[in-house]
Amino acid sequence: MGLRDVVVVGYDAISPLGEHLDEQWRKAAAGQSGIGSLTRFALPDGFPVRIAGQVPDIGTADYPFLSARHQAAWSSPVFKYALLTVTRALERSGLTITPEIAPRVAVTFGSAVGGLDAVVTADRRLQAENKLPHPYANPNSCINMVGGKVAIETGAQGPITAPITACATGLSSILIAALLLAQGRADVAICGAVDFALVEPIVAGFYTMNGIYIPKPGREDEPPQAASRPFSADRRGFVLSEGAAAIIVTTREFADAHGLKHVTELAGWGMTSDAHHFVAPYFPTVHQCMLEAIGDARLSPAAIDAVNAHATSTKVGDQVEYDALKAVFPDGLPPVSANKSLIGHAMGASSAIETVFTLHGMEQSLLLPTINYQPDPTIEIDCVAEGCRRLEQEYVLKNSFGFGGCNACAIFRRTG
Repeated sequence: MGLRDVVVVGYDAISPLGEHLDEQWRKAAAGQSGIGSLTRFALPDGFPVRIAGQVPDIGTADYPFLSARHQAAWSSPVFKYALLTVTRALERSGLTITPEIAPRVAVTFGSAVGGLDAVVTADRRLQAENKLPHPYANPNSCINMVGGKVAIETGAQGPITAPITACATGLSSILIAALLLAQGRADVAICGAVDFALVEPIVAGFYTMNGIYIPKPGREDEPPQAASRPFSADRRGFVLSEGAAAIIVTTREFADAHGLKHVTELAGWGMTSDAHHFVAPYFPTVHQCMLEAIGDARLSPAAIDAVNAHATSTKVGDQVEYDALKAVFPDGLPPVSANKSLIGHAMGASSAIETVFTLHGMEQSLLLPTINYQPDPTIEIDCVAEGCRRLEQEYVLKNSFGFGGCNACAIFRRTG
């Protein structure tokens, strides 16, 4: 292995399962869902979406970016949740960004949706009250401003970019960081993603696209916790959720020189474009992306111990991912864990949160369960439906696929 290998030194996440990672992991391992009633905004009569995955309110304690004054200016929740996960991930890593290393610390933190809630609020104020937008309205809506605020908060002065690859944004942020580290442009990168898409027109728009969960006629009273069901015969679309996650990566050389502990590394990765359809996944390029990641890690498919799936609970998406997995693993699929069954679909943040769950599971030698599973005869899969499973994992394949045909796959390796 080389000195510029990409190792993971810290991570943190906030999801519908809770604010603190230990709490989220405990609930996830117990098969507890984070999906409930949609309360982010008042639901008018006839509004078609009634459930969601909502994160807890983190209040105004402890950190300057949680002060009432800061939140009044930076009103979109993407900022406080992103900054909190980054701060905690850095604390977990043990890294202090001093002026000496700051120019070598990159930020590749992104968002699929960003602060569009600020634009909606400004427009309603303009239309209803004829009042001009708040001075911070436009900065709140800039997707790259999340990474900018991360840099301001941490002092990171290296390369900065905001990867936007729809639902693959979180994982793409790590792969872009790997490029910067491999090219010697940085020694450390603050990666991750945040999304808070529970805004009326966005939620309703996913309904009109026929992608979001729609209960079967006669089953409208089905519990929210049972709605997200990847790979299941009765799957009926994704459950929209929200959240944030941060992952701190460094070169092996830097980590060892600064006494930073690491037990997982990025062993290989692939990125492809479907060049096919604006939302429907495409088997050839999804398949190719997985093969590229495994090949980049210099492995045979048989070396992969588990898969953390994209698995949104859509009819077409889950089928294409399964078909591609079956082609990659013709001698039999490894266990496949689908975290969206537990937390719903947090847009670009989903792949960051799921990566954190993947890394934590590798360290704990545990696979999280896929809940709500009912076997689909066209999908012969071991998706850990029986509950949390103990499994030593040296290599795990993480899949993420986004609108626009943005595919990202990564191989993570446990090294310690």
